[in-house]
Parts: sequence; C-alpha cells; structure tokens
Amino acid sequence: MRKLVLAISILAFAGSAAFADPVKDRQDLMKERGKLAGQLSKVVKGEEDFDAAAVLKTLQAMQANAEKFDVQKLFPAGSDQGDTTAAPKIWEDMSGFKAAEDKFLANTKAAVASPPGDVDGLKTQLNTLGGDCGACHQSYRVKKG
Repeated sequence: MRKLVLAISILAFAGSAAFADPVKDRQDLMKERGKLAGQLSKVVKGEEDFDAAAVLKTLQAMQANAEKFDVQKLFPAGSDQGDTTAAPKIWEDMSGFKAAEDKFLANTKAAVASPPGDVDGLKTQLNTLGGDCGACHQSYRVKKG
C-alpha cells in the first residue's frame, strides 16, 4: 500500500511539473527581480539607509533570481500567447535574448563578488544592472497600453 501511495504521489508531482505555466513562472521571476531592484533603488534614492550587509543580501537574492532564469524552460515555443508582454523577437532571436540574460547574470555575479561599500558604489552597480534590464526590455518586451 505504501508503495502504491508513493507511486501515485510521484506521478502526481511529475504531472504537475509537466503542466507548469511558463508565462506565469517567468512573470513571477521578473516581479521578484523588480522588487529586489526596487529595494536597492530605495537605498540609492536615500529613502533607506545604506546597510552593506542588507545590500549584499539583496544582490545575492538578485543573483539567485538570475540563475533561475532558464530561457529554454521559460520561453518555450507557443508561450508567446496569452497575457504576456514577451515580444515576438524573443523567439526570432533566442540567442540574442539569452545573451542579454547572460550579461545580466554576469553583472549580478560581479556585483556580489565585489559588493559596494557605499551608496555611490551601489548607484554605479545599480546603473549597470538597470541598463541591462532596460536594454532587454527595449528589445524583447512589448509595452502594454
């Protein structure tokens, strides 16, 4: 009986994984990334005090987020339909899109490896990361009305 329950549980889990929603998954990742960037932005704007440990923790979370960004899983063929702002160019230029995400990951890793010691250092890093985000959004995202 235990084996039967275990087998059914495994099949149910595998089935749910097979029906994952790539549009929702990528939107959730981007929302999390935006929230993390917003936390860093508050420090740069002086809305929150600079705390090196907190900044590093946020940068590490941003790196973890970027490491979860699997272009093949999150942007499979056919996932350009529905409630998405993903531009058709993603599927037309998948290697360019992946390169843009790889650049963001590399810059995030660099920020974690050499965390800022003050607000000015954070501002420089955030400008780099924000530039990566902006460039990708410019090319690979459709603006909603």
